[in-house]
Amino acid sequence: MPAAANAAVTLSTVTPGTNPYSGPAPTYDFETPAPVSGGLVTTGSASGIRAQPFGSTGNYWTVGPSDGSPGILDLSSIADIFNVSFLWGSVDAYNLVEFLDMDGNVIASFTGSDIFNPANGNQTDPNLNPVVRFDITGNDVSNLKSLRLSSTGNAFETDNFTINAVPEPATWALMLLGFGAIGFGMRRRRGTGALQFA
Repeated sequence: MPAAANAAVTLSTVTPGTNPYSGPAPTYDFETPAPVSGGLVTTGSASGIRAQPFGSTGNYWTVGPSDGSPGILDLSSIADIFNVSFLWGSVDAYNLVEFLDMDGNVIASFTGSDIFNPANGNQTDPNLNPVVRFDITGNDVSNLKSLRLSSTGNAFETDNFTINAVPEPATWALMLLGFGAIGFGMRRRRGTGALQFA
């Protein structure tokens, strides 16, 4: 079955990181068990291997040759997903995030170079430690079932994943406007009949 023409995963915003973290309230902050497999949930930094993301405190999730790659974040327990955001630490060109459907097919993919260029892994530059947000539309809202993170070099560090299963206010406004137009049309149609006497 072909995907809807408007189905897409798009990079919506890249907001420079802050210390301490000031992005959206996370669904998964790795302080409690998260539905991840692969990679490593850890804290602190190890020189040449991984670095605590700028603004992150406590545990974070990392993938790479030393920590295991790829890593999967399972989202199958969430019915419809309208956007995903997370703290992407020390963005490197060789970091890769893929959005997968229920069969493991890639819906969309983004590298560190799509986030910031040059993606050189700077550990203290807020631009290279951003909160990234991806918007999901069309059939992909219900098709998105997991994220696969991989990295061919050390490392791809992340934290504070926010999974939004509620449409944005603008989407709600359009839906309400549409329902209102339908109701108005139905009401208007009822009122146009001529009076008839028996």
